[in-house]
Amino acid sequence: MRGLCYEKRMNPATITAKIRQTIPDAEVTLRDLTGGGDHWEATVISGAFAGRSLVEQHRLVFAALAEEMKGPIHALTLKTLSPSQP
Repeated sequence: MRGLCYEKRMNPATITAKIRQTIPDAEVTLRDLTGGGDHWEATVISGAFAGRSLVEQHRLVFAALAEEMKGPIHALTLKTLSPSQP
C-alpha cells in the first residue's frame, strides 16, 4: 500500500493554466514555498473578484484547483485581488 505520497509535482505553468480555466482573466503569481512543488503561495488578480467577498474569491480559486488540492498540492497560501484593489 502506498500511503499518501504523491509523485506528481506541480509546476507554476500547470497551476496557472488550471486557474485560468475557471477564471480566464486571472493574473497569477506563484511561489513554491518549499521547493517540493506541493506548498505554494499564490496571488491572483481578476475582474471576477469585483464585488465578491474574500471567501467567495478564495472559493473560486480553490474550485479551480480542487483535484490538485486532493493530491499534489498540500498547501496553498492565497491572496486574491480585483484589478482596482491595491
